[in-house]
Amino acid sequence: MPTTLKDVAERAGVSRSAVSRTFTDGASVSAKMRQRVEKAAKELGYSPNALASSLTTGRTRLIGLVSNNFHNPIFLEVFDLFTRGLQDKGLRPLLVNLTDETDPANSVKMMRQYSADGVIVASSTLPAGFAKAFRDAGIPVVRAFGRPTRAPQAHVVGIDNVEAGRMAATTLVARGYTRLGFMGGPQDATSTQDRMHGFLDELARHPHVTVTHSFADAYSFDAGRQEMLRLLQSSPAQAYFGGDDVLSIGALSAIADHGLRVPDDIGIIGLNDMTMAGWENINLTTIRQPIQQIVTSCIELITGMLDDPDRYPEHRIFACKIIERGTLRHEIHILSSS
Repeated sequence: MPTTLKDVAERAGVSRSAVSRTFTDGASVSAKMRQRVEKAAKELGYSPNALASSLTTGRTRLIGLVSNNFHNPIFLEVFDLFTRGLQDKGLRPLLVNLTDETDPANSVKMMRQYSADGVIVASSTLPAGFAKAFRDAGIPVVRAFGRPTRAPQAHVVGIDNVEAGRMAATTLVARGYTRLGFMGGPQDATSTQDRMHGFLDELARHPHVTVTHSFADAYSFDAGRQEMLRLLQSSPAQAYFGGDDVLSIGALSAIADHGLRVPDDIGIIGLNDMTMAGWENINLTTIRQPIQQIVTSCIELITGMLDDPDRYPEHRIFACKIIERGTLRHEIHILSSS
């Protein structure tokens, strides 16, 4: 039989309520009492029942971690960081797959059924209405990888995708490319829209550069590969901003199958700097999104909201940087004659 709270109370010579208070966050218990109870618990190999504790405190310590893009390997890294980070804070992640979900009310209902204390929406493709629905239901929520607005309705943590698009354009122009393409993810994703906006806006300052744009069906390897295969049927650009690493890696596969070389025939720059982007057989030049800082900030915000649910929503935007590898030609320096 497993050791019970009653067993610990008898070993420590205290009441069961004293044992319960010892293992309840924020409960009042003297240092001497705590020491006696913890000593008895250790001797008996007792661990408090988290579900039973939630009945006493009204807190489950469950944090819903919801997303809808399980085909993009970057989210394996994201989920790994989130789950470990939440567990380090004594919270319990509840991973929820919202692929093909269109009604935020269903997600709110699920979080209520599990009595989740908070929710982190980790997606750039779910509509902003999902985060708002959780907030309106009184569930603390943080949006990771979302689009900032002037009047935030929920905490948003991520990058400036418009600026990332500008960075990609500036980098490609500096390499001497004059025929460029934007190959984005789903057209209705705010990340796709903003990256394309920044890309096209920057290139408008370079009238000698022509640019096309197209969209893949999803942020996935297969979608990137299929879209690049389609583009190669006509007159491909000299270089593409893939809009996402996994799309770019799919594009690299299509280019190789077409008998072309990167960067000699076509250049590619991605976005995210996922682990496989640095693999020797991929070696993708990309724009690094600081995933660790974004995850850490989200956890800090959701933890703070558990104590202060009315905390005013804020944006936290992190800077990106270019990661040089092997899928773009070297920068061209144009010397003016004196």
